[in-house]
Amino acid sequence: MAKVDRKHPYLTGNFAPISTRLTSKPCYFEGTIPEEFLGGQYVRNGTNPIQRDNPRGFHWFDGDGMLTGVYFKRISGPAHVQPVFTNEYVLTDIYCATARDRRLYPIMPSVVALTNPVSSLRIIYEILRSMALIFVSICGLIARPIKRVSSANTSIFHHDGRVMATNEIGPPMRVFLPLLKTVGWFTVLTCRNEQPRVDPQTGELLLFHSTFIPPFVNYSIIPARTTVTPEFRLNRPVPGLVSGKMMHDFGISHRHTIIIDLPLELDLSNITHGKPVVEYNPQGQTRLGVFPRHVPELIRWFTTDPCVVMHTVNSWDDITPGGTWVNMLLCRMNSVAPFYHMGNTAAPEALKQPDPQCRLYYYEFPPSHEGTASISQQWALSAIPFEFPCVPQHLEMDPTSAFKIDCLVKVDVEQLLSQGKTERLSPVGGCVDERSIDEVLASDNPDDPIKVFAFPTGWYAQECSFVPRKDGKYEDDGWLVTYVFDESQLDENGEAPPHSRSELWVIDAVGMREVVCRVLLPQRVPYGMHGNWFSEEQISASDRLYSNSGTLQSSKKSNQDRSSLQDLPVGLHCRAYEVYSAVFLPRRNPHLREEQVRYSLSEVGHHGIDVVRVNHRDWLHAVEGWYCLYPEDEADRVSAQSTRRSSVVADITAYCVQRSTPNDASPTVKTRPRTAATTCHPLVSVGLLYDKRIDTHDPDYVLLIYRESMYYASTKLDSLGI
Repeated sequence: MAKVDRKHPYLTGNFAPISTRLTSKPCYFEGTIPEEFLGGQYVRNGTNPIQRDNPRGFHWFDGDGMLTGVYFKRISGPAHVQPVFTNEYVLTDIYCATARDRRLYPIMPSVVALTNPVSSLRIIYEILRSMALIFVSICGLIARPIKRVSSANTSIFHHDGRVMATNEIGPPMRVFLPLLKTVGWFTVLTCRNEQPRVDPQTGELLLFHSTFIPPFVNYSIIPARTTVTPEFRLNRPVPGLVSGKMMHDFGISHRHTIIIDLPLELDLSNITHGKPVVEYNPQGQTRLGVFPRHVPELIRWFTTDPCVVMHTVNSWDDITPGGTWVNMLLCRMNSVAPFYHMGNTAAPEALKQPDPQCRLYYYEFPPSHEGTASISQQWALSAIPFEFPCVPQHLEMDPTSAFKIDCLVKVDVEQLLSQGKTERLSPVGGCVDERSIDEVLASDNPDDPIKVFAFPTGWYAQECSFVPRKDGKYEDDGWLVTYVFDESQLDENGEAPPHSRSELWVIDAVGMREVVCRVLLPQRVPYGMHGNWFSEEQISASDRLYSNSGTLQSSKKSNQDRSSLQDLPVGLHCRAYEVYSAVFLPRRNPHLREEQVRYSLSEVGHHGIDVVRVNHRDWLHAVEGWYCLYPEDEADRVSAQSTRRSSVVADITAYCVQRSTPNDASPTVKTRPRTAATTCHPLVSVGLLYDKRIDTHDPDYVLLIYRESMYYASTKLDSLGI
């Protein structure tokens, strides 16, 4: 596989990363902002490598996660609303380590290395290097421990009061809206998935995780906390897979789950045979596994021609007297070449297609009692290229008749499905509407099942999200929101100048003709991955969740309050740069320990440390300054009320360690209860709590820091009666 001799297309132009981070920057806008947007926020996730030059190769799937959002802030006055722009890195372990020491970049091997068949030694070196860096970081030889290797750069979603950024190789990272501040990992027994699904009716979160070791795919269901009888299914194996596969998405209806087994193999042993770790088999088969949502053991496998599927669109059940038929729409590619192009490499000749296609495909699976494993229907709805699909969230898993794809096209699915079933199209190769995009644009038929919003020449959009109109009469009654960029701003070398800017467009989804609002952003937004719209209600629910995490409850309501512990371990060490290398030092040299801790804290103090965890034998000197639980402009909502030792959640007693003589390895510890007279500044953190149900890797000790320039010690939680 040859390297393409050109500039990396995913590191130039508007794909190039940006370094400027802005918070709540007011934006000028033209047009009318719909009332439904007030208090809401559009957020898009994407890769933004901290360093643009990577000598080991770069793939679009590499890079650190950066969130970019426009918050429609309610204000007083005749305008009622002010759009504000924020972009922020997701503070993963990998980002924090490389941001502190650029020599470590990149920590993880590039996807390019995994697809290259002629670099076995290079792949082995990259893997061993990553393992070594992670090991020495955990041992404390690197300032930032790398305990989880996710870059959280793919998507962002809302579930049960939490907003989370995701990536395939690690757990979701919780994010605080609207400031896009990192809260912490949502571990829940290491459930992970790039494209999780939330059932809008039951509130269940569904995820899968593929790996190169048996059972190759694990499947999880996390119910909402409001569920009367919650039924967790965490990391349940999906039977029937015989090797590791690259899987990016899956399908979910109200009753069924659909796993997609592609001929895109993921096998580390390929290195020994001179083959790439990730290899596409054009002579293989694509398998679709359908099973009842809560019973993966009853999976049925259906086979079809080899293909590549990066994104599903929608899945739904047709319940008839003869049984339940499962339906699925997805974006089907007949070539894997784009996967290589994203890494600036040429696909092997054997994998190239003379007529590469990426089409919207329909699949229908018969009821289980039919006794056959044959797909009932499988054909394309349109010949137009389709990717990055979007379905109204409240209509997912239902048989919707309209959805939006790639910010350009609206398809009347119901009409095309009816036409396709009437015409009895041939399997796989059949296509309902074979018109080209130019022929569709030339149509003036008001009842055309395909409608296109054409961007001006040189303007390019990103994945869109749908914002429904209140009391809307139709499925498409609402607006599309997306970031757009005018590439006429690029210079003669195809680079984006520092002054280039993007816009956010709000498009009428019914007529697909009118831009009702244009928000001029203070800087450009690089082309990225997946985004989402978050309503004012969702942001408020997330706000209440994190605020409640900082409130310590009375032991008189122990049964009720213990349930709130699930949010505390992640919620309270938000944005904490945990200084393990400094605090886990021998007590034999208190002077050395004190100086290193002060240095480490001062290095990251401007980020706002809310807690530092230490072993119970170590002592810590807090540098001067206040450390807040929430971002500075949100911290006034953090209560500093008095809490007694009887609290079931934690003992907010300050352990004031009097300064000892230099040779004394055991400082004298005196306790002082935190009362109203000693209430700390509102910007001060109240501590970190640990719950074994959430994270079995973190130490079960807590350090409470809420005064400046004082000595404090940690205490084991067991001694606090938790």
